[in-house]
Amino acid sequence: MIHSALADIVLVLHFGFVVFVVLGGLLALRWPRAAFVHLPAAGWGILIELFDWICPLTPIENSLRRSAGEAGYSGGFIEHYVLPVIYPGGLTREVQLTLAGGVVAVNLVVYLIVWRRAKW
Repeated sequence: MIHSALADIVLVLHFGFVVFVVLGGLLALRWPRAAFVHLPAAGWGILIELFDWICPLTPIENSLRRSAGEAGYSGGFIEHYVLPVIYPGGLTREVQLTLAGGVVAVNLVVYLIVWRRAKW
């Protein structure tokens, strides 16, 4: 039971990280120094998508689920949890590149605004 609960905690943390990667730049609109935390996280998220890597949190969650007697899953977090909601047809390379491009586009706009407002 503890492994199942730990896997759920990893899942929630992973989801929070994905949301932070996509929208965390908005924090920099209010607190410009948030960029020092968000930009490396966004860079990591973009690299994961561009190079088709698996985030280290995915195997950790899967290992915990298997230890709890549950089934793990193949592929990555986004492919398993997010895409079935957004794109029921499944993950393709084009979808991954589109997701990465969306993260880049959203954050470029946000950081352009932050940069114009900055009073470092």
